[in-house]
Amino acid sequence: MTTRLEAGTKAPAFTALDQNGKSVSLADYAGKKVILYFYPAAMTPGCTTQACDFRDSLSSLAASGYVVLGVSKDTVAKLKKFEEHDSITFPLLSDPELTVHNAYGVYGEKSMYGKTVMGVIRSTFVIDEAGVLTHALYNVKATGHVASLRGKLGL
Repeated sequence: MTTRLEAGTKAPAFTALDQNGKSVSLADYAGKKVILYFYPAAMTPGCTTQACDFRDSLSSLAASGYVVLGVSKDTVAKLKKFEEHDSITFPLLSDPELTVHNAYGVYGEKSMYGKTVMGVIRSTFVIDEAGVLTHALYNVKATGHVASLRGKLGL
């Protein structure tokens, strides 16, 4: 099992390609507040619900100074389809080698339909302007997560 991160620690640096094939690094957002969320697979029911919730909350999150980045192990091509199919308006990052997933401790054993399997643990991290984690939320639910997160952030 990978090590889980905790609030108060420095967010691991990363670079990944977005749905347009553009290189995106955490360093690109230095001085900004970032909501970095990991989801198992694009274009599946729960992941679509979660992405659309973030999409629909994007303007109010941006008004509070937050940017949203989604990360999955999907290919750039699949993320592009996801963006187009569901009108996703924020960067979706491709991490097929699980480099970013492992740095954040979101790939490992999880329970699925009563069985223990290896996979992506749906998780969200809030990173402050200095690059420090203010929230490290593992095993979040897709439905209602954005509303819960807004509550934790006082929005």
